[in-house]
Amino acid sequence: MSQDPITVLIVDDHFVVRSGLVTALELEADIRVVAEAESGQEALQAYQTHRPRVVLMDLQLAEGKSITAMAAIRSFDQQARILVFSNFSRIDELESALEAGASGYIPKSAPREDLLAALRMAAGNGRYFPPDIARRLNEARRGPTVTTREREVLTQIAAGLANKEIAAKLNISEFTVKRHVGQILDKMDVNDRAQAVVEAIRRGLVEVPK
Repeated sequence: MSQDPITVLIVDDHFVVRSGLVTALELEADIRVVAEAESGQEALQAYQTHRPRVVLMDLQLAEGKSITAMAAIRSFDQQARILVFSNFSRIDELESALEAGASGYIPKSAPREDLLAALRMAAGNGRYFPPDIARRLNEARRGPTVTTREREVLTQIAAGLANKEIAAKLNISEFTVKRHVGQILDKMDVNDRAQAVVEAIRRGLVEVPK
């Protein structure tokens, strides 16, 4: 007797992406897309109605409510399996998704075979991360935690601002900025601000300056 198919809810604010996923996934005999949603609120409603085995959710919904939606779904059902399907995200964003209850991450650029493997792993209560993302998550967790404020300071350093400018931007004293910079250098085990930016980008703590 064959097993029930893996039911999937697709959450993405781009119709073309959702349509492409439906077409790709329904070629598989063991996977069935039961619903689509384009917002966090729709995702929660669809989950409550269809109770899919896996939620495949973009982390960059237009309304910026992805993390909130993940937490709401997990609050409704602690057994919900949520797989982040997104363009590359910063490590701190992925950590926020994991804290909200996500079961793993698969980039939109991944081959179809990897997407299917990630879905099946999530459906089986496993966790899926590409090797490079798993490594970076582990590195971030091994070292001393960079606080939210320190990450804000890092972002401004990466943008080329001096301490005085950072102080004005964040509405804190220049002395406080200097203290944060010193703590950042210690935590990242680097010698100067330039090295701190390079290491922060490598860890996914800040985005590459444009």
